[in-house]
Amino acid sequence: MKLNSILATDCGSTTTKAILIENIEGEYRLTVRGEAPTTVEAPFEDVTKGVLNAVMEVEELAGRKLLDGDNIMSPQKDGVGVDIYISTSSAGGGLQMMVAGAVKSMTGESAERAALSAGSIVMDVIASNDGRLPHEKIKRIRQLRPDMILLAGGTDGGTVSHVVELAEILRAANPKPRLGQNYKLPVIYAGNTKAQKQIQEVLGDIVDLDMVENIRPTLEGENLGPSRDKVHDLFMEHVMAQAPGYKKLMSWTDAPIMPTPGAVGSLIEMIAKEQDISVVGVDIGGATTDIFSVFSGKFNRTVSANLGMSYSVCNVLAEAGLDNVLRWVPLDIDRKELTNRIGNKMIRPTTVPQSLEELIIEQAIAREALRLSFEQHKAFAVALKGVQTTRTISDAFEQSGSGQSLVNMMELDLLVGSGGVLSHAPRRAQSARMMIDAFQPEGITQLAVDSIFMMPQLGVLANIDKESLSKEARKAALEVFHKDCLIRLGTCIAPVGKTKSKALILTADLTFTDGTSKTIQLREGDFIQMDAPHEPIKAKLTPAKKMDIGGGVGEIIQTEIYGGVTGLVFDGRGRPLDIPTDQGKRLELLRKWSEAVSEYPDVKAIEVSI
Repeated sequence: MKLNSILATDCGSTTTKAILIENIEGEYRLTVRGEAPTTVEAPFEDVTKGVLNAVMEVEELAGRKLLDGDNIMSPQKDGVGVDIYISTSSAGGGLQMMVAGAVKSMTGESAERAALSAGSIVMDVIASNDGRLPHEKIKRIRQLRPDMILLAGGTDGGTVSHVVELAEILRAANPKPRLGQNYKLPVIYAGNTKAQKQIQEVLGDIVDLDMVENIRPTLEGENLGPSRDKVHDLFMEHVMAQAPGYKKLMSWTDAPIMPTPGAVGSLIEMIAKEQDISVVGVDIGGATTDIFSVFSGKFNRTVSANLGMSYSVCNVLAEAGLDNVLRWVPLDIDRKELTNRIGNKMIRPTTVPQSLEELIIEQAIAREALRLSFEQHKAFAVALKGVQTTRTISDAFEQSGSGQSLVNMMELDLLVGSGGVLSHAPRRAQSARMMIDAFQPEGITQLAVDSIFMMPQLGVLANIDKESLSKEARKAALEVFHKDCLIRLGTCIAPVGKTKSKALILTADLTFTDGTSKTIQLREGDFIQMDAPHEPIKAKLTPAKKMDIGGGVGEIIQTEIYGGVTGLVFDGRGRPLDIPTDQGKRLELLRKWSEAVSEYPDVKAIEVSI
């Protein structure tokens, strides 16, 4: 079925965003975007009011009628209305879950992965071996009041006692849901199938219990799909149904409403599969930072619930330390002044930088928020623990094996950034620098940002499962993602290895589509930017003997790379990045790197106003 027009909204905690996608000469393109304040709280207490206000703005900008009173007109007829309407939501704080597993580092982690990948914030992980006494666990469950609980434990046919013990703790806590007083808390059991009868006996009468396939049927395998799908279903049936106006909104949509992070993750997972690439995506918000990754076909998502750019900005300072924030600031500013400026941001979280020095400080904080969130992600995105692996003697000495991080920066093909500080940076070079400094990509990595944060709407569009719509909706999501959503910044080329200061580490012979060629010689410590359009560039990359650019130490690579808005960035600063502690040397280096990519106007001329 051909779609002429698609209306999609994302109901955020503060802003509701609406986009109109139209089929123009056989090609799906974003045509108009509108936004309005979210209206889930008093005085309106009806989420559909904010949706209608955002759609009215789209109507006005598009110059076509979409609404008939309080109804979205569908299907499109004679240029009036739209063919389908879809939505995502994180209003009301999104989906907040607690997970429980028999062993914290095994079934507990598997349950956490399932909950996170479904788009939830995991408030706590309860486990038999988490070191807390039963009464402490009961008190914690009562305090948190999650939207739902995911209970797992035991391989199929294995022990049942630990998971039944957890169920008894849940019963004793008698948890109440965060939203709504007149319904039972949803609990999903995804553990040992042998224990299902006993779990039903313990919990069946006090919670709304659903049984799904075991999340960890064997030590060697995870089965996250059924749990993830059930979380989505219950989110719609219970959590969203309790929020004001959501029943009405659900009756309007042509596909189930998805949690915003779940939709973003779904899109990133689909892009990685479609193109057979490794992807890392980040969404840095005011209160949280979400990291998504796909390596070796495995999808992982983490939420750093206390690392953000407005409400959580002081947490970033506390966790990173003042010196780590200060090391990114190319200004002669004292520690007290920096602390005061960060404190002002927390007091007035919705303000945007009013001066260049405020912008520089905000982007320094963003680097640390991104770095810390990514470290947490790497620690969580690991191979299954508890699995016996065959290892050689050299492996044993390296202490590798189960529990090893799946994140391999040398294998990373695409790094995508979104969230205000990245998507709305005044210069795209600033976004590129923040991502390169925080994530420190290795080898050859394409960089991109989400232009106006439309990945949630595209994620839900790509997941419409109506047989008549799914193929065309997926096509529309992919076309808009590549043509309107992603802004291709360019490619970062970063050789890795140990070498002498200022030694030649890479020779890059580049041939452009117009037949011209250029050679770049990169030395240790260099940071070089070169303008290049987003088109295939033939590249012969010759690393020095002890350096690796992706093919192995000293191995030449012949490949195609792509430029973009910020062109090609050759990063010879080494991994991990080492910034001098001496203030004079640090300022000199930071300003040199900034000038290399034209990141800011003349940094040397900035006077810090105190």
